[in-house]
Amino acid sequence: MRAARLAWRPGITRRALSALLVLGAALSLPGALPAGEDAFQALALTRVNPPAATKDFTAPAPGGGQVRLASYRGKVVLLNFWATWCPPCLVEMPAMERLHGRLRDKGFVVLAISLDADEGAVPPFLKEHGFTFPVGLDSRQRLAALYGVRALPSTFLLDRKGRIVAQALGPREWDGPAALAVIDTLLGQR
Repeated sequence: MRAARLAWRPGITRRALSALLVLGAALSLPGALPAGEDAFQALALTRVNPPAATKDFTAPAPGGGQVRLASYRGKVVLLNFWATWCPPCLVEMPAMERLHGRLRDKGFVVLAISLDADEGAVPPFLKEHGFTFPVGLDSRQRLAALYGVRALPSTFLLDRKGRIVAQALGPREWDGPAALAVIDTLLGQR
């Protein structure tokens, strides 16, 4: 898969992007969302039933070191594929950071996998925006192919057993009421 296939299409107008953002905001209005299972629908997540096993991977981390999916077994994981050049990714990443900060001590982690061909662009991007969640680098898009990623952002929710229970294509308000209800449901399952 080549980066050009995942690139933001210039034909998408600001009006279309604004409409998507308004729709996303409408889906996460406080008080407008039912709890529990309905939160998956309110967040427009695709349930994976039965939950699908994930394949372990190790990826280099920006600035050195590595991230390994198996090291998060026992936690609920929001596995997000993104790139610095992806406007919808930048729209949702601040909410991912807030969610990570709010729930990281409760058995939750955001693991973001950058598909940037230029791995050197990632560390300054993370620093500029203050993102602190773990990040892996996938410049050759092997992990993206493993997970069937065809567009950005793509997100997979993994339960404590490391199984994919839901997925999302496109940005979400990950710190909104629906997302908090979904994550809370997954955190409560053992």
